[in-house]
Amino acid sequence: MLKNSKAFSGFSVDDIPKAKDFYSSKLGLEVSEEMYGLLKLNLAGGNQVVIYPKPNHVPATFTVLNFQVDNIEQTVDGLSSKGVQFEHYNEPYLKTDEKGICRGTPLIAWFKDPAGNILSVIEQKN
Repeated sequence: MLKNSKAFSGFSVDDIPKAKDFYSSKLGLEVSEEMYGLLKLNLAGGNQVVIYPKPNHVPATFTVLNFQVDNIEQTVDGLSSKGVQFEHYNEPYLKTDEKGICRGTPLIAWFKDPAGNILSVIEQKN
């Protein structure tokens, strides 16, 4: 029934102006403002993600958005220079280095948006 339906995902934030600044200025994404206070992230390949305001927002405890990159080192360094702080883990099943990169397969690094939602960059060679 939905096989040919264009789909998109979405998640909430508690502060739309902060989210717009973060996603456009720090991450360099094309962000458009939509009706009812929504933001639309216009991603590579024509994909879109909707960000909606929610006064009682609670950040997800899982990764809500993954960005595929060709070179994780360059991407982490570039985002860090813009003030993005990467998460650090030292668990038996999950360890990151001083930059916040998990050196497993694939290489991945997690960070949070201003609302506490977890995002990642993941190295995927094309």
